[in-house]
Amino acid sequence: MNSKLETISNLFEGNEIRSIWDSEKEEYYFSVIDVISTLTESKNPNDYWYKLKKRMTEEEKSELSTKCRQLKMKSSDGKSYKTDTLDTKGILRLI
Repeated sequence: MNSKLETISNLFEGNEIRSIWDSEKEEYYFSVIDVISTLTESKNPNDYWYKLKKRMTEEEKSELSTKCRQLKMKSSDGKSYKTDTLDTKGILRLI
């Protein structure tokens, strides 16, 4: 990744979905956990994401590892943590 990243907060049905705009690549990267939380209303979206990855076939895992990037995003506590992100195509495939 480059240094041209801008964190953007989006609302979908009242839920925050954090994203990062990479101006050099002209691509959005969305927090996987935020998307899972919004779509599934899971009480623990981290566990949901972990179990989903475990159920994937080796081919799916390989494809995911090339598309999924860990980028630092601000959490609700105000600190930045590495977060699994996917670009727009990856998020649509996840859904």
